[in-house]
Amino acid sequence: MLNKVILMGRLCADPDFRQTQSGVAVCRFTVAVDRRFTNRQTGERETDFINVVTWRQQAEFVSRYFHKGSMIIVEGSLRNDNYTDQNGVKQYRMNVQADNVSFGETKRAAQESNGYQGAYQQPDYSQSEAPASSAPAAPAAAPAPAAPGAFQMGDMGDFEEILTDGEVPF
Repeated sequence: MLNKVILMGRLCADPDFRQTQSGVAVCRFTVAVDRRFTNRQTGERETDFINVVTWRQQAEFVSRYFHKGSMIIVEGSLRNDNYTDQNGVKQYRMNVQADNVSFGETKRAAQESNGYQGAYQQPDYSQSEAPASSAPAAPAAAPAPAAPGAFQMGDMGDFEEILTDGEVPF
């Protein structure tokens, strides 16, 4: 039985980045994922809150480029996190251990959805005063040039959802 998981949702809070005693990076965060159907009684969509943990480079990536409200795509596997609390009671919890994490929306969509401009996003000079430099100003409709080494994401507007009935197509 496979325990692979792919989920897409928004971070409920800023990621919690830490390092183990041996210096290994670990990042924990919670993703809010809307269900595809509505509740028959209330007519509203319900939301599941899924705990995710990621390690090493993925942990550093998440802590650097994601924040509360960011749309995120997580690929990973389900893991039991069983432990005994301070009162001696056995606790059981399921987490997703992330193998791969990626952006769930374009920079522009992220800026429009919550006004946040994180480290991975470039300033939008088209609606504000251009930076002082000897180079001519870019036209108002042109996006700001990316800094060397900065993350750039293309237009994702042409993509559509493939899985409409909840079935995996393979």
